[in-house]
Amino acid sequence: MNRRHFVKISALTAPVLGLLHGCKTNKTKGTKPIVISTWEPNKKANAEAWTILGKGGRALDAVHAGVQIPEADPEDQSVGYGGLPDRDGKVTLDACIMDELGNCGAVMALENIMHPISVARMVMEKTPHVILAGNGALQFALQQGFKQENLLTESSTKAWKEWLKTSKYNPLETVENIAERIKKNHDTIGMIALDAAGNLSGACTTSGMAYKLHGRVGDSPIIGAGLFVDNEIGAATSTGVGEEVVRICGSHVVVEMMRQGKSPEQACKEAVERMIKLRGKEACKKIQVGFIAINKNGEHGGYCIQKGFTYAVKSNEEEKVYEAKFLIEV
Repeated sequence: MNRRHFVKISALTAPVLGLLHGCKTNKTKGTKPIVISTWEPNKKANAEAWTILGKGGRALDAVHAGVQIPEADPEDQSVGYGGLPDRDGKVTLDACIMDELGNCGAVMALENIMHPISVARMVMEKTPHVILAGNGALQFALQQGFKQENLLTESSTKAWKEWLKTSKYNPLETVENIAERIKKNHDTIGMIALDAAGNLSGACTTSGMAYKLHGRVGDSPIIGAGLFVDNEIGAATSTGVGEEVVRICGSHVVVEMMRQGKSPEQACKEAVERMIKLRGKEACKKIQVGFIAINKNGEHGGYCIQKGFTYAVKSNEEEKVYEAKFLIEV
């Protein structure tokens, strides 16, 4: 190819390349930020996340700040400080965080640290690892300057001592107990956000099942189960009986369904359907699991096994709580 021919072709293709470049740029230009989280009480967590998102901040910083609200709330008995202990009376915490680049960090069975999500972020940013567990996670946290605190409150201690009278170990709660728990409290917080730059991130944190076996870990700190982020497609997180979410790698399933063109709500429904197909309808009547998701366009959705799961949304257009659709009528 001579120079004159090359120049001619370049002149013809330059406008096309410019147009393609413009399309790529416009894909995220003017993206409207949004944050969603599991359960109605986490409107307050969304509000904290919005102090960052609303100013054009990064989604990662927003979800990190947002989930710290229930972590520090002694009235929230399913997350962080004040969380109900395991059967041995120890509060053990699980958390994970994931950014738009695929970076992620998690801690499992961490004790005596108020904000496990912050330790998880340090695992992501300051180590070559993804997960630290138990005493190793605590040792790392202390090395990073975190202080040990007693996370058992008077209320959670009282509840544990009451449980000890029968010591009935039935973590897969009955429908009646699920309904009562929802009225009084909620469950794990999973939070996902899209920022003004068009980037996604997510965080998930919990104290796990009340009166669980010491060392039990659910889906919350497991990337692909309790949380998954793919910056090209969307993000998803879950809440409820973690064992069932782990069996199907639930949040990853939701994101992959969005990759195939399903809406966030349809994708969450697909994950719930898989769970019911695997475990059976009768077994699923005794448990609750809910998924929420957002896609790259900022569309959101949720779905759950049975009635009662809610999720909170905050954006420039709305601040609303949605009651998720469900598959099993009890």
